[in-house]
Parts: sequence; structure tokens; C-alpha cells
Amino acid sequence: MRVIHVVPAVTEEASGPSYSVTRLCESLIATGTDVRLAALDWAHMPVRPGYLTSFPLGWGPRRLGVSPQMNRWLEDEVASGKNDIVHNHSLWMMPNVYSGWACRAGRCRLVVSPRGTLSRWAFGRNRLQREIFWRLLQRPAIAQADCFHATAESEYEDIRRLGFRQPVCILSNGIDLPPLKRESDGGRRQLLFLGRIHPVKGVDVLLRAWQAVERRFPEWELHVAGPDNNGYLTAMQALAAQLRLERVVFRGSLFGEEKWCAYRAASLFVLPTHSENFGMTVAEALAAGTPAIVTKGAPWGELEKQGAGWWIDIGVDPLVACFEQALPASPERLRDMGRAGHEWMSRDFSWDRIGAQFSATYRWLLEGGETPPWVRLD
Repeated sequence: MRVIHVVPAVTEEASGPSYSVTRLCESLIATGTDVRLAALDWAHMPVRPGYLTSFPLGWGPRRLGVSPQMNRWLEDEVASGKNDIVHNHSLWMMPNVYSGWACRAGRCRLVVSPRGTLSRWAFGRNRLQREIFWRLLQRPAIAQADCFHATAESEYEDIRRLGFRQPVCILSNGIDLPPLKRESDGGRRQLLFLGRIHPVKGVDVLLRAWQAVERRFPEWELHVAGPDNNGYLTAMQALAAQLRLERVVFRGSLFGEEKWCAYRAASLFVLPTHSENFGMTVAEALAAGTPAIVTKGAPWGELEKQGAGWWIDIGVDPLVACFEQALPASPERLRDMGRAGHEWMSRDFSWDRIGAQFSATYRWLLEGGETPPWVRLD
């Protein structure tokens, strides 16, 4: 079985899919699947996976990701008849259109993973431009998909809301588990946000909620870590100054072991997002043994059932109310919650399991037979 995965970019700059798509490819390779990954040559990569083929950007706005070379390569690969599946990840850029164009003749099955790009919040951003791109390019390119992939029930509902009736496989991302250990408890207790500094992540909500509780919990300090998105970091630093916050540390981008050290040093992780198809940072925090506060903009309703954190409504007031419950918790209680989260990730989110499920989904698309239990036909 030969599968081509397509994603706009897999550099660290490209955020979540940089990890989830490459690890999915690797987990499929471990099952014996012949995998290649096509991506734009978006930024320097210190280490390039052997299964990656990258393509230069052509003329046009960078945000569109125009690449005639990628388009021709996909067309040629599909026309060769040597490949079985083209699996597209994300939407709203030309690589996500090229995938559909290449599969028009029906020589490959097309699988589409929107990865959060079909949410109501995503459609509301730059609405006129998105409406034009959607009608002229994106919707026609994915209308012929043989199967969609959703990382959560909420994303399945987004797919159905937009009128797509194809099968949908609902499979979460996987997570690599680091050793479960804690950093030194010396100094203040840390409340950590880690992710892109982007309007969707709710950093402004976090800062306003922190203002409401900061003076009542002097033993806590808020750490905000992550890459800037089009100058939004500067806006959030200005908001923190305007709110006269005293214990906020903006840490910039964290990668590799530095990122895992930040998770382990934190007593509590928070993601006050408006919209998220999965939320890799939540899985990473739990894998590192740190309990999490997550808003209902992300599909983490199991947090409370697993005893690993809180799942709350979106907004300043619900976050303040949760802080008033979580921040007084003893270090021992939060460590117990963190251990529960780590065990949960180990049990249900291993990449070996996810890779095997995707491989079975592909074979079902190609060969038929009994529908896998994670595939929805309704």
C-alpha cells in the first residue's frame, strides 16, 4: 500500500501539524505502509525526514502557498498508477487544493483531514477572502473525497454541517510520552500557557482572568510561551502592561527538551482556546504529567472523567471561577491529577495504536469489508 501525505509545511514554524503529520507518517511506516510526505519548502529544517519531498514556493502571496512544482509532482504521481491513497492535511492553502486536483481522475482514493479548519471560528476569520477561496477552489477540490478524518466528535459535526456525506473516520492524534518526572518545586508555582500567540488561543482571555486572581494567589506565576503570530505577541504584552499584571513571564518559542522542561516545571497547564480540533499542547502537558484547564473550544471533555483537569466554558468569568478552584489545590493533588493524565495518554493515545487504525482505514477504503468501528457512515 502506497500513500502520499500532503501538508503545507512541516517546519517548527508551522505549529501542530509539524508534529502530528510527521509522526503519523512514521507510525504508518512502522506498519509496513510505503509513505511519502509532500510539503512546501517553507523554512529551514535542521533534520529532514527521509520520506519528505519538499517543493519551492512560486509567485503569489506566501500565505496561499502557490507551488507549480508540487502541483505537477502530485499530478504525475497519481497518473502513474503506483499510489493508492492521497491524504491531505489542513485546508485554505494551494497544496490542499492540489491534492484534490490530482485525484480528479479517480486513480487514487482521497482522504481529507481538515485539522480544525472547518470550525465556525475558522470560517469567521477573513470571511470574504475565505468565502471566495472556498467556493472557487477549496470546496470543489475536497467535494470528491472518499473519506474525511476528524480528530474529535466536534470536527465530525463541522464536516456534516457543511454538507459532506462521505465516511468520516474519527481518530485522535497520538502523543509520544516522555519519562514521567517533575522538575524542582523551588520558587513560585507555575501556571503555563504554551502555544501559538494567536487570537484563536484566547491569550487575551487568560490575561484578563489572571488579573482577577493574581493578587489572591501570590505563590503562583503565569508563564506564556510560544511563537508570535503576525505581531499578536506585541499586542498581548501591551495588554499585560495595560492590566498592570505583576507576575507574567513571556518566554518566547520553546522546542525540544526545553519545551518538555517547561511542561514538567509547571504545576498546571491552561488552554483558553476559542476553537481547536484537537489541541496537541493539551496532550503534551498530560503526557508530561501536568494537569490541564481547557475550554470547550477544544474536544477535551474526558479531562474531568479521567481526573486529569478541568473542561470549562469559554470566557473570562468561567476561567476565573476555575482558577479559584484549581489554584488553591495542594501540590500533591495536582501531581496526582498529572499522573492520571499521563496514564490516560499512555493507554489511549499511543502512536502505534493510531498508526494501526489509519492503516486499517486505508485498507477498508481500498478493499471494502467490515467498516472499522471508528468510521462513521451516518
